[in-house]
Amino acid sequence: MKTKTDLLLELFLEARTRFSHQLENLSENDLPKKLGDSPNSIGFLIRHIGDVELLFAKNVFGDRSVKVSAKTVIEKRDAGEWTDLESLKTYVAGSFEKLKSIVEQQTDADWETTVTTQEFGSKTKAEAFGRIVSHTTYHAGQMGIIHKYGTIVQQGDTNTINR
Repeated sequence: MKTKTDLLLELFLEARTRFSHQLENLSENDLPKKLGDSPNSIGFLIRHIGDVELLFAKNVFGDRSVKVSAKTVIEKRDAGEWTDLESLKTYVAGSFEKLKSIVEQQTDADWETTVTTQEFGSKTKAEAFGRIVSHTTYHAGQMGIIHKYGTIVQQGDTNTINR
């Protein structure tokens, strides 16, 4: 019989393919694309997903080895700087591995413990994990629409992130 960790990890891995499969079909020319006057480019969303995965590994699951400067969360705006595809792919590959690694270390009892964060208050680790899974898939959906219908807009846009 599978543990809670095994089951939740399977859910996470499958859900994240909505994001990771898109990375295979992007070019650097796609990264500055936005949809209409929406605030976020594809490059920004990729970086944001990585930032939040690292924050979850550190703040929700307690991985003290994580060092993160979550620029997209701190700045809350897309300044058009996320244009290096290989760098972004490397960043989100690392954020994925960090989060996956700490999740694999959870016991069944760990999933029922409560964690408190500034962003979403008090939740069990299982509930909090639902937030990171839905966060990634939410932004992956945005990326898919932007990739298909978006256009390149002027850099330096100061709109704020739509979480």
